[in-house]
Amino acid sequence: MGATLAVVFLATLVLLALAVGAMALGSRMTGRCLRGSCGGPAVLGPDGKPIDSCEGCPNRKD
Repeated sequence: MGATLAVVFLATLVLLALAVGAMALGSRMTGRCLRGSCGGPAVLGPDGKPIDSCEGCPNRKD
């Protein structure tokens, strides 16, 4: 029973690591900044549309 638990744990750990790695790779390949890190309505431009650039984020740390 202990061996089965260890195999399930390791399989879960590997799948989780693959998922996180795929998300990181996708983020790097598209070149877009992550969404949701700026703060809701504060990132809207003067026309009411979201700002697409990371430089336009008011909460961006330099």
